[in-house]
Amino acid sequence: MNETVDPRVQAMTLDEKASLLSGLDGWHTKPVKRLGIPSLLMTDGPHGMRLSATPDGIPAPATAFPTGVGLAASWNIGLIEKVGRTIGAECRRSGVDLLLGPALNIKRSPLCGRNFEYYAEDPWLAGNIAAAFVRGLQSTGVGACLKHYALNNMEKNRQNSDSVCDRRTMHEIYLSAFERAVRESKPWTVMCSYNKINGTFAADHHYLMTEVLRDTWGFDGFVMTDWGALNDRVEAVRAGVELEMPASGGATDRELVEAVESGKLEEAVLDRAVERVLRVIDQRDQAQAVIPAPAVDLADHHRFARQVAAECMVLLKNEGALLPLALGKTVAVIGPFADRVRVQGGGSSRVPCWQTDVPLDELRKRLPDVRHAPGCDADAEQADPDLLDRAVRTAAEADIAVVFLGLPDRIESEGYDRSDMRLPAAQEELLSAVLAVQPETVVVLMNGSPVEMPWADRVPAVLEAYLGGSAAGGAIADLLTGRIAPSGRLAESFPFCMEHNPSYLHFPDEDRTVQYAEGVYAGYRYYTTCKTAVRFPFGHGLGYTTFAYSRLRFSQVALLEGETLTVSCRVRNTGDRTGGEVVQLYVSLCAGLVRRPERELKGFAKIELAPGEEQEVTFTLDKRSFSRYDASRECWVADSGVYTVRIGSSCTDIRLEAGVAVYSTDRPAVRLDEYVTLEELAAHPDLAPLVEAEVARLAAAPRDPGLDAMGEGFAHAVLMTTPLRVMARHPGSRTDRAWVEQLLAACRDALET
Repeated sequence: MNETVDPRVQAMTLDEKASLLSGLDGWHTKPVKRLGIPSLLMTDGPHGMRLSATPDGIPAPATAFPTGVGLAASWNIGLIEKVGRTIGAECRRSGVDLLLGPALNIKRSPLCGRNFEYYAEDPWLAGNIAAAFVRGLQSTGVGACLKHYALNNMEKNRQNSDSVCDRRTMHEIYLSAFERAVRESKPWTVMCSYNKINGTFAADHHYLMTEVLRDTWGFDGFVMTDWGALNDRVEAVRAGVELEMPASGGATDRELVEAVESGKLEEAVLDRAVERVLRVIDQRDQAQAVIPAPAVDLADHHRFARQVAAECMVLLKNEGALLPLALGKTVAVIGPFADRVRVQGGGSSRVPCWQTDVPLDELRKRLPDVRHAPGCDADAEQADPDLLDRAVRTAAEADIAVVFLGLPDRIESEGYDRSDMRLPAAQEELLSAVLAVQPETVVVLMNGSPVEMPWADRVPAVLEAYLGGSAAGGAIADLLTGRIAPSGRLAESFPFCMEHNPSYLHFPDEDRTVQYAEGVYAGYRYYTTCKTAVRFPFGHGLGYTTFAYSRLRFSQVALLEGETLTVSCRVRNTGDRTGGEVVQLYVSLCAGLVRRPERELKGFAKIELAPGEEQEVTFTLDKRSFSRYDASRECWVADSGVYTVRIGSSCTDIRLEAGVAVYSTDRPAVRLDEYVTLEELAAHPDLAPLVEAEVARLAAAPRDPGLDAMGEGFAHAVLMTTPLRVMARHPGSRTDRAWVEQLLAACRDALET
């Protein structure tokens, strides 16, 4: 290891070096005053600033934007970047240097208690949203912290569970979003998760923290632990985790000093960790020296949050064009979340809102005749007869009912997972009673992850409002009354029931072990591949207009090594209102050497069109767009073949598709030892001619009559699937050890040439 060249590190005592690698308290790094090294102040995020380290101990008021699930549902990169800038401005005003976000773990199961904070079930979408957020935030001189790295997809036993996952699945699904954010937006810091990954705690995981994050992706900031995620202080530094949070009272500092003094830890390794922390401190100082602190107008931020919230909500159903609500009609506003709005989830991401809009109040501002009845308590499992009766009478006397339902904090929060996907029983009873007297009913959902909807076929309109932040109430009113047209799209699938989810048999953990047995078939990858219907598919969302797709074009019909493919199509607004559409591109190779999902998102674009307006949408696909992760070679490879490119408005609503030939210099891995079979050798394109000739020779040669008596198909199967070493020992096969060695040598020669 090269000796450090930073004079500050050379000037530090061993105690000072160790001290820089643990927190001063809950939110600051330790300074080294003797050398003029300041501390960093960090605060929770990620959808707003949750600063609790103020001098008076009172959290600073801030703007709460929609939680991660909502931000991803906007599918709007420019919007998310502006959200990052806005939160960064509020951080700079309060002296915050690092925001602990974004959170971009994949939504493996709808039951994860922290799903509201995470972006998507798809790594391409999550990675692009995260990169945009980081770019916006860091443009203000405030650093981002990607979390929780990695495979932290469950809250139960999160501090001691073991995520058991194969390398291909790990890279294609659970690391890919982090990779994109690191490569494209250069976050200052990363936070490691609590859990083990394949038997090793994240904080001790050299493969993830150094080999992947730094050596492969090029991350050059520092890694901090989640609060209390440290396992072994010395091993963590060696693995590539620099900062322990929160403060340890000096105990782990002494462990580092003793490890260096005893020779257990090289001082050069400690120096490297110190340099990485100093690099981020310097980055903060340099950025804030040249970037003026942005002006902060919380009223203006609140107005922007209302715009963001409206773009993040998803219209799931709208039969008979029930929405937008017609002016002049009596509207019954019912449900526990109409006047006690839930705008964010429980736990460390809860933002002290500067202002909170209430849906009932906002609807009353826009509609002339609004009548209200709560109907039930949000937490109740049994409806109150008096509240229920009042709600039914209110609904029956109105022209339209809008019922606000959702998940309370006790069901959905950081720290624990949900036990099922159902709404509280009292809410379902309330909705059923309202529908019995008022068929013209709109349901507005306020929740952070999918819920079962056994009532969906009886409800003409459903708006998924998610947890929309402090301005959610105004955004809901804007969408329901038509001031703004819905344009959000689901960043996750809504299955009919939990049993349909691919992780169902392996979530939660068993004996603290989480088996990622579904492999790369997470979310819509599973549903589309297995032809399993869902209530609402990934990418789904409606508006108040319609769109037509046409003229799918490729820049070329074949893609050679090193080339990129340009894909374009035309999209036209065929309705009578301006509206937003999310054009989605999916790629598949279902007949390749390795089984792959039926559809994988590889591009998206959000556009807004006036009635009759048409726009060309263009995507650029590179080799990575067609690649899978080859665990045997620890790299991404593209298999040659004909890929299907599909474009549509959801993963199931495909409007255009065509094939493109991809010619890659990558070759599939093949084992060349005595345990290989002829079938495995024949699957390799460079070995197929050689193996076909050998199979023909062996098939024509005399062999064991007993084998022929079992049928030609059986005889061929035995020939192709028997390991070479077994064939060489089998009497009558006309093969021996010399034949095995000659065949393997010929295969090696073929691969080398």
